[in-house]
Amino acid sequence: MTGMSKRSSTNRTSVHDEVQYERDDDEPLTVAVAEAVATYRGVDVIDLEPLHGAIDTGALERLFDSRAGDGRTTGTVAFEYDDCLVTITASGTIRVEPAPS
Repeated sequence: MTGMSKRSSTNRTSVHDEVQYERDDDEPLTVAVAEAVATYRGVDVIDLEPLHGAIDTGALERLFDSRAGDGRTTGTVAFEYDDCLVTITASGTIRVEPAPS
């Protein structure tokens, strides 16, 4: 992959900007979401609004928890956070793009 880190890539098109982030297996999902949004916005993660203001972070972690051995193999969750649309897939991919206006 190319881009800002080993796990993220930034794609620019004439229609919109997007960041796709592949999280590490041992990385908490909520940390990965914050990192992906910070990368998309070009800011430090501490400059973001708290994630728990946009979604129940405990429920999000449990929804895609693969450490229990029975993690989901399909499914997608999308929500708005810090003026971004965040989409998470069961495969661990996090996509960040502009929130719909």
